[in-house]
Amino acid sequence: MNHQPFETWLLEDKNLSPAEKRELDLHLRTCSHCTALTETGLALRSAPVARPAAGFTLRFQQRLAAQKIAERRRRLWGMIVLLVSGTGLLGWLLAPYIFAVASAPVEWVTAGIGYFLFVLTSLQAFTEVIAVLLRMATDFIPPYVWMVLISALAGLGLVWTISIWQFSRAPQGVTA
Repeated sequence: MNHQPFETWLLEDKNLSPAEKRELDLHLRTCSHCTALTETGLALRSAPVARPAAGFTLRFQQRLAAQKIAERRRRLWGMIVLLVSGTGLLGWLLAPYIFAVASAPVEWVTAGIGYFLFVLTSLQAFTEVIAVLLRMATDFIPPYVWMVLISALAGLGLVWTISIWQFSRAPQGVTA
């Protein structure tokens, strides 16, 4: 059963037109759910409002201030524990490297140069492999597939350019 307009009318407690009142009365005669909702609303409206004890506001404000101070203190100690443990863990992980660099700087410099040369030659080899694969791909892939791939990439580039243009342009409108 659809209770939607009736539940809204009952929960919002607004003035209803005569037609809406008639429709609601007819629905309440057949629907136990909405009747219970009406009775609950009447019971809640007729219940006496409890008055807070004297000084409630002051006690609440003091308790809230104390809770804020305690929360700040917990955050501060949490941050201190995090920083100390993170620094200790980082020091424990880096200690062998620091001692190796401090004890033999010549080895460190030669290892650094060797790593740089390794990266450089790896990049050179990688670019040569890519160039060979591209030369081979031109023979295996038909021209219409190349056209589709290039147009797809061009379309993505166009979409990217337009999106960057939309985000980077200054907003225009009526100035005060």
